[in-house]
Amino acid sequence: MTSIYEQDLARNEANFAPISPLGFIERTAEVYPDRLAIVHGALRQSWGQTYARARRLASALQRAGIGKNDTVAVMLPNTPPMVEAHFGVPMSGAVLNTLNTRLDPEAIAFMLDHGEAKAVIVDPEFAPTMKKALALRQSTSSVLVIDVEDGLFTGDASPIGSTTYEAFLAGGDAAFAWKLPADEWDAICLNYTSGTTGNPKGVVYHHRGAAINAISNVLEWDMPKHAVYLWTLPMFHCNGWCFPWTVAARAGVNVCLRRVEAQAIFDAIREHGVTHYCGAPIVHGLLVNAPAAMKAGIPAGVKAMVAGAAPPASMIEGMEAMGFDLTHVYGLTEVYGPATVCAKHEAWNTLDIGERARLNSRQGVRYHLQRDVRVLNPETMQPVPQDGETMGEIMFKGNITMKGYLKNPKATQEAFAGGWFHSGDLAVQYPDGYFKIKDRSKDIIISGGENISSIEVEDVLYRHPDVLAAAVVARPDPKWGETPCAFVELKFGAQTAPEDIVVHCKKHLAGFKVPRFVVFGELPKTSTGKIQKFELRKRAGSAQAIDV
Repeated sequence: MTSIYEQDLARNEANFAPISPLGFIERTAEVYPDRLAIVHGALRQSWGQTYARARRLASALQRAGIGKNDTVAVMLPNTPPMVEAHFGVPMSGAVLNTLNTRLDPEAIAFMLDHGEAKAVIVDPEFAPTMKKALALRQSTSSVLVIDVEDGLFTGDASPIGSTTYEAFLAGGDAAFAWKLPADEWDAICLNYTSGTTGNPKGVVYHHRGAAINAISNVLEWDMPKHAVYLWTLPMFHCNGWCFPWTVAARAGVNVCLRRVEAQAIFDAIREHGVTHYCGAPIVHGLLVNAPAAMKAGIPAGVKAMVAGAAPPASMIEGMEAMGFDLTHVYGLTEVYGPATVCAKHEAWNTLDIGERARLNSRQGVRYHLQRDVRVLNPETMQPVPQDGETMGEIMFKGNITMKGYLKNPKATQEAFAGGWFHSGDLAVQYPDGYFKIKDRSKDIIISGGENISSIEVEDVLYRHPDVLAAAVVARPDPKWGETPCAFVELKFGAQTAPEDIVVHCKKHLAGFKVPRFVVFGELPKTSTGKIQKFELRKRAGSAQAIDV
């Protein structure tokens, strides 16, 4: 029998619309057309102008024969065209593929082929790499190449395309009548994983997830209208954690930054009244360890978001000393960037720095609009006891989860086995429901049959006052099978010796967890500031032992 609530109560255009982040810029341009949207050098661009330019881009793409489910790749720094692409490309019906600007031509060529890019928008700084990548493609299909011209770039700006970005936009209609997707499940973006082993996987986002994570960013950060957001986080990384859409929803200001440098960041905060920024731990460490004179005149209350390694006590102290409010989030490319947050409690404010660092180092609880996050036994798919000791795998379920991996049904099926997205991160869950990563499944060190969490050892290393960055990996050992090898990047001018690091670790770790090898030097990092452990594993074999 049909329910009374289904009789004559049909879904129609008047009572239902697909959820999409594209609606955010439309509303903001209608309500606040003259509010500042983008700052870049001398450029000051309003939301009305930004919306018109995004519509021009969408119109021009359609006139070039690009539309529904075609891929448009962009290789851009955090500049205005990158902001506009997050709206203009999906308005045309196409899928936005933001390319990692630090990758080599071979990797870019693979992505262009795998994603079947029909067009590429490229900044002059990355034109040489893109030119090589286009020549390395296996596909014989043509690609429309659009050159961006940026007056703030001072290097060689030789064009490689058939048109410039401004000329291309001039051929579009500022009043283009774009439409919301017919289905909010439609693809909006394609992002590639880091590909540390084999070819990277293409992660497909849908409109619903992009919009919902963008709104969750607002809720988790209590982000006010007209917030001033500084682009220290690359927009190519998980679409800037969905913040291009978040800033539009709040009618905020995008302060663009071509390069992440401490002086440029502090200058932007002072000049533009920056209220929010995001970044990997290395970015926040860059600011904390900057000279005192560089920090002069910085206003208190700037909100910073950190993801990646848990913030150590030294970072939390340094941020507090500058008057910054640090929020710790966690996520992966497959869940649109951050999808959990270490939600702070007022009671924590009265605790000493060590205890606050311990509590804030946890990956926390689910984002407002993520359906569920649990630490599960990957064999039984049952929750582990919330005792802070029993280890399981972090798994996600809900709207803030990818559609799947492009052209890779096997990997997609494995990722969603049992009705959950498997993160590959091993963690424990505490009685209060908060969870803490203990390691990546591939990073656990098994020494003499005992499991050693590389993250636990790294947390101890970060407590040493001279340590700027640290990473611990397994080193093959004929007696123990594996043993911890620590790679340490010291602060400028530090005189600490490897033996001092070992003595420090002995104070805080069981003997079998203390690194037997300590190597000083700059750590290899990705473009988003993540330490490349796969590179360190290659180096670990030649490290020299230290008597522990």
